[in-house]
Amino acid sequence: MHAIRKSDLKTFTPSSESVCRIEDGSTNSYLHEDRIVEEFLKKVEPRYNKSIDKLRTNNIDSECIFTISSFVAYVVSCSPAGMRIHSNLFKGTVEETARILDKNNAFSAPPPELGGRTLTDLLDDGSLNVTIDPKYPQSIGINQIISHANSFGNSTWEILINNFDDNPFFTSDFPVAIEKTKNNRVINRIAPLSPNLAIRICPDINNINNDAEYSFSKFKHSIRKLNRQEVADINKLIVRCAEDLVFFRDNHEWVSKFVKRNAMYWVEPKTYRIPHHGGTALWFTQGIEKKKT
Repeated sequence: MHAIRKSDLKTFTPSSESVCRIEDGSTNSYLHEDRIVEEFLKKVEPRYNKSIDKLRTNNIDSECIFTISSFVAYVVSCSPAGMRIHSNLFKGTVEETARILDKNNAFSAPPPELGGRTLTDLLDDGSLNVTIDPKYPQSIGINQIISHANSFGNSTWEILINNFDDNPFFTSDFPVAIEKTKNNRVINRIAPLSPNLAIRICPDINNINNDAEYSFSKFKHSIRKLNRQEVADINKLIVRCAEDLVFFRDNHEWVSKFVKRNAMYWVEPKTYRIPHHGGTALWFTQGIEKKKT
């Protein structure tokens, strides 16, 4: 396995454990059982390779769907990138709550040292910044991981076959790339599962249901053999969505140049404040943006 860092474009050959494992990374003190997600993963990790074989042979059953959906849900909820991205949702909520309290005179008058500026003023001009402990959104993600797996498993999947041995799929430290759709409320998820196999999960917001439904009755799938340009487009998304590390099987001469062209991007969370019935609604989304220096 080869790896390259987007931050400095250094290439190296790590072991999987040295780059894919964070000591106590899933331990979360906000939960009553701080290692509860490990019990969940015991149902997932041993079935991963078998599930990949089922996807390859189009022999998909509920166990396969649960395993792959759970892997995607875990990455989205618990990875360092997922924690960073979802912190923005709680940051926006805290800031909006502060504005509401300020509007209702819940705080004393601002001191002279602040030039008479209110808490809302300080938030609006960037003088005050709210910082969220990333472990908090991780704890919420862990509590909702079954719901996320259920949602992904009851979506439409495209099983993406890459027959170009000289251009295998990359993967990364955030191996669930996002992809825009025509509906700005929905993003597809693309997960590279092996050098020649990936899935595109296309959610249907009309099918979202928090009740666990492990027969996956709404699951649909198709199989697509990609052309070379489609493989390149997916690899571009994988590189751009990586937090910092990109992994690849073969160190072809073109790889470092390809990563360099896409290294300045990452997944950027966004929170929009929308006036709604005399108050404010928050809309949280994410996109692929140039990283702010």
